[in-house]
Amino acid sequence: MTPAARLAAAIDLLDAILAGAPAERVLTNWGRSNRFAGSGDRAAVRDLVFDALRCRGSFAALGGGLTGRGLMLGLCRAEGRDPEALFTGLGHAPAPLAAAEKAHLAAPAPAPEELRASDWPNWLLPQLRTDLGADFAPVSARMQARAPVFLRVNTAKTTRDAAQAALAAEGIETAPHPLAATALEVSSGARKLSKSHAYETGLVELQDAASQAMLALMPLAPGARVLDYCAGGGGKALALAAACPEAKITAHDIDAARMRDIAPRAKRAGARITLAQPGQVTGTFDLVLVDAPCSGSGTWRRAPEAKWALTPARLAELTALQGEILARAAGFVAPGGRLCYMTCSLLAVENEAQVAAFTAQGLWHSLRALRLTPCEGGDGFFGAVLARV
Repeated sequence: MTPAARLAAAIDLLDAILAGAPAERVLTNWGRSNRFAGSGDRAAVRDLVFDALRCRGSFAALGGGLTGRGLMLGLCRAEGRDPEALFTGLGHAPAPLAAAEKAHLAAPAPAPEELRASDWPNWLLPQLRTDLGADFAPVSARMQARAPVFLRVNTAKTTRDAAQAALAAEGIETAPHPLAATALEVSSGARKLSKSHAYETGLVELQDAASQAMLALMPLAPGARVLDYCAGGGGKALALAAACPEAKITAHDIDAARMRDIAPRAKRAGARITLAQPGQVTGTFDLVLVDAPCSGSGTWRRAPEAKWALTPARLAELTALQGEILARAAGFVAPGGRLCYMTCSLLAVENEAQVAAFTAQGLWHSLRALRLTPCEGGDGFFGAVLARV
């Protein structure tokens, strides 16, 4: 496919997504029905679509409208590419520019700070400006770009240096990342990861560097009983098992289907993790981790579709749920144990405010907390370690 044909494909896909179809489904169906598109073409079109979703507001402003065509015109303008050289109508290229489009593209662009702000949901802007303070502008800029690919080295099987060497031998270049002693940032060869020997034998796992940094907060001792109360796919349970192989890890989630990958991942990693079915956790634990359901605002450059789907009502539902989950999980903490609350959110209402509301009851106090934004390189994360008063 030519660059122009890729743009045309992305325009059609974006129109379907803007009409309400899930992005992943749209991309999967397009790949299946366009077998002529090679893996490079599919990857390139996917990148165009997700770049447009990530920068939906600024691309629409630059390109002249919230349509697939407007977003791709905005992308060309943002990247300094000549739209007239690509929008020719020849072959599989998009139709030539209309007079109104040419006039819009020739007009002065909005100020950079205005463009960055437009890539957040408008209703959320006041809250983000308050919560991020001086970090608002740099975080907004970071969130417009693709997220790095990070790996967690499985220290139960290897060292970071040895994992780097093994990956390099398979054409995957990495560099240590300062957020965590187990973190590697992939600089090239990311698409080879899933079939690499290093991945298949459990030397490395995909995990954001900020998520890995949060795990360093947690007090772990040999033989500790640990409950990952909202385990999902088990990424944090696996990291805890690698950090302390002697710990007894139990993973639980209210939706058992979310945990279906834990067993094969644990086998690959050489970890022992017990699965507790929904509502069937028994006993108490030295450490209870609550990686609570949240807006995911710290990860929106990875999942930009979620950014535009969040509503005030949904955020209110999430904050209420977070308080309920914290209260339930606290009941599983053994005397002298610790409760760790965590989200991948940038919003204080899901982070500091939740901890403040929970500790205001007088039964728990916060020992330490950590807030990370994409300015540190990884996703946005918050974590707090709590103890009984």
